[in-house]
Amino acid sequence: MIVVATEDFEVYHGVVNELRDRGTTFTTIEPDDDLPERTTVIVTDEDHADDFAETDATTIVAEPDAARRVVDQALTALRGSGGRTVVGVDPGRKPGIAVLAGETVVAAFQVPIGDAVEVVQREVHEAADPIVKIGDGARLQSAKLVNELEDVRVELVDETGTTPYLGTGTRGMGDVLAAVNIARLEGEVVDAREIEPTDGELQVIKDRSRERSDENRAIDAGLARRVATGELTIDEALEQHRADSSASGSDDG
Repeated sequence: MIVVATEDFEVYHGVVNELRDRGTTFTTIEPDDDLPERTTVIVTDEDHADDFAETDATTIVAEPDAARRVVDQALTALRGSGGRTVVGVDPGRKPGIAVLAGETVVAAFQVPIGDAVEVVQREVHEAADPIVKIGDGARLQSAKLVNELEDVRVELVDETGTTPYLGTGTRGMGDVLAAVNIARLEGEVVDAREIEPTDGELQVIKDRSRERSDENRAIDAGLARRVATGELTIDEALEQHRADSSASGSDDG
């Protein structure tokens, strides 16, 4: 737990507001009060830094105009493992996502591609200087992730050989384990990834749209391309296709 122990109003106000904005659990005490039992990190001012020299908790000295940096440090210390937060992503229709603090896996997810960016952004939100590493397979999905992630360092990783052999009883774990391996590899920093979908990839999207359609009809190539680039979901493309067909009086699929 993070404990804020200061008599400096500016330090208190800045740090407490920053912690509240991030939804972090913490408590406040006077510098001469006893520390709560579960204290892991102490945030204090320069005048009281020596008061906590004998404790086992990590002590962070705050300056009035550096609340964000101080809270970043506190949250990094709270995560433990002494390492940077790295999120590995094995892209696909349901990407595997692994969150590492140093060498320790602290969280893992497998979610639909439409939810992946939100999950990643939530996991890096409170981390100090995080990295997101995305495998370069599943080209269209990896491009969507690269292009939609903001305000975080993103690296594209050669994911060759990252999916391990899965023994009995481990079905469904491959994408998450691949994400762990991707997180541990060096990648190339990217800001965007432009991918022109192939005819085969567009056909796969059209086939999937037919499967999802109540009328058993596929979207056209133009809408399929917009799905491929992440501009539309398949459901949104189907809705647009129905609207276009209704407007033109055509039932062509």
